[in-house]
Amino acid sequence: MDPLLGIPVGLALSTAAGLRVFVPLLLTSLAARSGYLTLAPGMSWIASDAALIAFATAAIVEIVAYYVPWLDNIADAVAVPAAITAGIIEMAAVTPELPPLLRWTVAIIAGGGIAGFAQLGTTLLRLKSSALTAGVGNPVVATGELVGSLALAVLGLLAPLVAAVIVIILLAVLARRLIRRRRHPSPR
Repeated sequence: MDPLLGIPVGLALSTAAGLRVFVPLLLTSLAARSGYLTLAPGMSWIASDAALIAFATAAIVEIVAYYVPWLDNIADAVAVPAAITAGIIEMAAVTPELPPLLRWTVAIIAGGGIAGFAQLGTTLLRLKSSALTAGVGNPVVATGELVGSLALAVLGLLAPLVAAVIVIILLAVLARRLIRRRRHPSPR
């Protein structure tokens, strides 16, 4: 992979981590293990056997949790700090061409920020789904989040510039909706 594509890859993987925390980490681990992805210095642990097993186990538990009524809302509360952390790790891991200070600054601000923003969007969507459908619609939301996370992570690894454009569009739409909602709150 071209070293200059690290930031678009990181944007896609960090956003994917905002949808499902462990799916992009698992795919990053697999890509690094196969030699497809070069990790930044100090991040080779992501490709280790222990990390692969941990990410696979955590991804399965996370996916199942989002299909259990009411547990999905609890999982969202735990997912916020986990998504931010995963976004930081993802961005830092895939930008080996950046000097360490810049790498970690970009990882914290862009990677963690984008993952947190994406997670905020999914949390609000799940709360709205819970309120409108008494939780019956939440499996549809969970499936959309899983598919979105998988698609963004795979696209980020295979076509990072396309993925980065999609991420920017998605974040702009989410920001616009949040701003509109804040200016015009729905009647209670």
